[in-house]
Amino acid sequence: MSTGSPVGSHRVVSPAGALPQAADRLDPNPEIAEDEVRISVERLNLDAASYRQLHTSHGGDGEAIRAEVLGIIERRGKMHNPVTGSGGMLIGTVDEVGPRSPLGLKAGQKVATLVSLTLTPLHIDDRLARWDGTSEQVPTSGHAILFGRSIAAVLPDDLPEHLALAVLDVCGAPALVRRVVERRGPDTTVAVLGAAGKSGSLSLAAARDAGAQTVVAVVRDEIEDAQLRGSHLADAIVIADATDPLRLSRKVTEALHGRGADVTVVCVDVPGCEHGAILATAENGTVVFFSMATSFPAAALGAEGLAADVEMLIGNGYVPGHADYALHLLRENRHLKDLFIDRVGKEEA
Repeated sequence: MSTGSPVGSHRVVSPAGALPQAADRLDPNPEIAEDEVRISVERLNLDAASYRQLHTSHGGDGEAIRAEVLGIIERRGKMHNPVTGSGGMLIGTVDEVGPRSPLGLKAGQKVATLVSLTLTPLHIDDRLARWDGTSEQVPTSGHAILFGRSIAAVLPDDLPEHLALAVLDVCGAPALVRRVVERRGPDTTVAVLGAAGKSGSLSLAAARDAGAQTVVAVVRDEIEDAQLRGSHLADAIVIADATDPLRLSRKVTEALHGRGADVTVVCVDVPGCEHGAILATAENGTVVFFSMATSFPAAALGAEGLAADVEMLIGNGYVPGHADYALHLLRENRHLKDLFIDRVGKEEA
């Protein structure tokens, strides 16, 4: 076995000198380096922003979506949507572990990768034949490579694999929300945009768990309102278009009795939510962007143009202990678990 770079730079085909996430193409050769792990892939989970873009671009044509995803993987040696710049994650079985791998994995373990598909060398050998292109979860076969500084979690025995995958795909969101709310203290008010989605509902649960005083869920329509109604995850539910800054900020302010949120969490998987999130946040508040559709220039210049004194955080998907915490929230909250089962069940169908 050869010795590889712990960050995977030896897998970069082009351009020279790039790290795997920024690379145009990776080498998914199944022969592993001494500190690598090879995973036998069983299911991909495309991130919400990427799948929405693909679905919109192809008018919901599952066959066309499948063909484009396959083409991306074959061209790039990874699942890295060139439009959204995002990917997702996967589950599979550990096939081989290099003798110098620091990940603590063993052959035969069923795992979920907690690093993005945008930097994971990936080869598919079934041409995605079992996927109809109409869901974020993609049953498939092939192999993927984890580096020395990758992250993976052994799948729990008490949850269906597709449900665990859905939770672990967004497990960085609730851990960061808990950290931010705990840092601000018990009087904190929280607004979550995109609250009916996977990362949004987990963020609601985390805000509650961290002791937030008031939690406001922002959803896009009556259907999502009905999904959250009775879940006890939020004190108030607001129906508003997150891309309409004035209406959004007015609705959130009304729900919080004339004041913006101390913490606003953005989990909406469409572009154009930056300004509304900023306006909906109180002075000296914090905006946490947990959407791959976020534009950094729009957020930075928007805050400047609005003279908004807010802290803005980009959720990077990793907080120590994030996987265990997300699974804990799901196990301890029956309403949250039901939301995930309803969502994943529909996707599985």
